[in-house]
Amino acid sequence: MGKALKPGVTIKGTKDGLLFFLDDSRPFSAVLNELKYKLEHHSASQIWDGPEMKVKIKLGQRRITKPEEIAVRELFSIRKNLIIHEFESDGMPYLADFEPGIQMLTGTVRSGQVLTHTGDLLFLGDVNPGGTIQCTGSIYVLGALRGLAHAGSKGDETAIIAASVLRPTQLRIADVICRPPDQWDESEVGMRFACLADNQIIVEKMHHLSRIRPDKEWKENSKKL
Repeated sequence: MGKALKPGVTIKGTKDGLLFFLDDSRPFSAVLNELKYKLEHHSASQIWDGPEMKVKIKLGQRRITKPEEIAVRELFSIRKNLIIHEFESDGMPYLADFEPGIQMLTGTVRSGQVLTHTGDLLFLGDVNPGGTIQCTGSIYVLGALRGLAHAGSKGDETAIIAASVLRPTQLRIADVICRPPDQWDESEVGMRFACLADNQIIVEKMHHLSRIRPDKEWKENSKKL
């Protein structure tokens, strides 16, 4: 008889809230899928719909990228009472790709306004129709992107554009331009990202990032420093 597969996500309660242990030996995309399933299907427990609780994400010896952190936070938006307060890796910074060029800003980009940034940008807020975000690196919007976004503005074809609500009037990555196709579903929920593939801009759900763009994925051989 085969050995039972170890859960990718283990949850434990503490006096301060909940600990979510994410197995560092399994592909991060598989762990995200299991986390998504547990958050969506454990509706019978009072934990999921009760009072606000602090959540700590334990990553073991895994380090994650900023897009992977955003993907985890986006999954927890399913349960409004579960608030992530901390990510932790064993004995090292949990972010594998942090650098001074990654900046966080908050606010609203309104019609006629242009927000420019050198490097990668994490923007907490909405980009309204007629508003523009332009970065030399990648753009991550925790909010609605309904205006124009230009990532990799100086030619970086590895840049991505991600948003909680991705309904732009136009996307640009490096020199490639894309307008939203008619088949985009207004009812589709969950964070999505855009990237370049074969000189075209494609759009996928955030948890597919490591499959489509493996250069953004945490690698097994980098977990021990």
